[in-house]
Amino acid sequence: MVRPRAGLVPSLALSAVLLSASVPTAGAADGLGDPVFPSLGNAGYQALGYDLAFDYRAGSRTVDGTAVVTVRPDRALARLELDALGLTVRAVRVDGRPAEFAAHDEKLTVTPARPFLPGGVTRLTVEYTADPRAPLPHTGWVPTPDGFAVAGQPNSAHTVFPCNDHPSDKARFTIAVTAPDGLLGVANGELAATERHGDGRTTRRYVSREPMATELVQVSVGDYTVRERTGPHGLRLRDVVPTARAAELEPALALTPGQLAWAEAHLGPFPFETYGILPVNTDDPAAFAFTGLETQTLTLYKPNFLRQPEPAIGSHMMHELVHSWFGNSVSPARWSDLWLNEGHADFYGLAYRYERGWPDAWGYTTLVDRMRYLYGLGDQWRHDSGPVASPTAADLFDSQRYTGGALVLFALREKVGAETFDRIERTFLRTYRYGNATTEDYVRTASAVSGQDLRGFLDDWLYGLRTPPMPGHPDWVVGPVGRLGAAPGVSAPGARVREGGAAVAGGPGVARGSGTL
Repeated sequence: MVRPRAGLVPSLALSAVLLSASVPTAGAADGLGDPVFPSLGNAGYQALGYDLAFDYRAGSRTVDGTAVVTVRPDRALARLELDALGLTVRAVRVDGRPAEFAAHDEKLTVTPARPFLPGGVTRLTVEYTADPRAPLPHTGWVPTPDGFAVAGQPNSAHTVFPCNDHPSDKARFTIAVTAPDGLLGVANGELAATERHGDGRTTRRYVSREPMATELVQVSVGDYTVRERTGPHGLRLRDVVPTARAAELEPALALTPGQLAWAEAHLGPFPFETYGILPVNTDDPAAFAFTGLETQTLTLYKPNFLRQPEPAIGSHMMHELVHSWFGNSVSPARWSDLWLNEGHADFYGLAYRYERGWPDAWGYTTLVDRMRYLYGLGDQWRHDSGPVASPTAADLFDSQRYTGGALVLFALREKVGAETFDRIERTFLRTYRYGNATTEDYVRTASAVSGQDLRGFLDDWLYGLRTPPMPGHPDWVVGPVGRLGAAPGVSAPGARVREGGAAVAGGPGVARGSGTL
């Protein structure tokens, strides 16, 4: 457990202000009313772009940051709020003019001399300092011995930079990372410029071609080496590897081109300009509680996980790769739509496993056998974690969103047939490419493509309190409720499948993909 810093009172004017972790947050601030995180995000404007700069100070191990946020208000606003926590803000400017600012809860309120007007484009500049090691109630920072990485999912990107921290407000990103010459600064997207300052520091600027949700931002500094290779259709692949471990991790990294070819055969062309893996430069088991995280174009991993043989890691690597389509290109409109990300990633990760002939942890060798086993747990999971598409903040990352979501997709495929299911998937990805989608959007797409009204069928699977009959398998039986821990290696009641950097209270953490794939 980490404790918030107490007794830090933010200034209400232009002096330095600390966004204190000691202020209660639950329900205390206005937000977008997300069903899982009601106070997350901010109404009244759209974020169009972020121009971020991170300057890592090796002596103090702190980061000096500048965030230039371009916004378009949708109505007249006397003030505007950004999500922010744990940032020592030094100055705020609106279109180049100093503005008043104040912190409350996990918000930074910006009050310019003149109101924000609807329809116009405004640039907010926030200068701040952050300590990646600071104790906060939740954090997107991953401190390492020689720098840091970032894991903002689901609600912690605003501990790294001030933002409209909700996946529904995707934006363009450019990220500049300054680091001592002995270290390498990296971020999402492609390297656009390198500037050597002549004082022992170098700045590298990265540009993401497509819009990105704040929770998918990756920034890292450390003793890294870049390994480049070519993927399908000439796709540029970039892995960022701890220099001392480049050789031992190469067998795992070399798997990516083949995995991409398999994924493209099922989901269509890879949606971004590049892809790669970042095995973060730490073996500290406390650094983060998940195994991999699909930060856009550069997936974060625990390095020791990737030292295992291909059958032990291949399905999980496919899970993270599939997020490039489900989660990154098509992002959830609400956090209650998380099953669209995780259910699809698990479904294709499992399909890849069994196609390659790798038995799972229970000895199953086919998707049908594994789904039959999971079907038997259906009512127990609905009892413990709610319906698949109705999570709470406490059970957001339970297995119900992962293999529970995969079970829903399997049921849909059994209902409409494999060929129609594939057309549903590709149509959905094409329709909502680089945007956001809801569960209702997926249901509408499935109905339109199949020529059937699937609303009742999918509503029962996604929101019902009891597990519906499995199409084509009348002999499948749902087990009784009350068998705690019935699935070895799968989350018991109250356990969490850890996905992102924010700690989720209640129950032991299960490394993402471990015990499910």
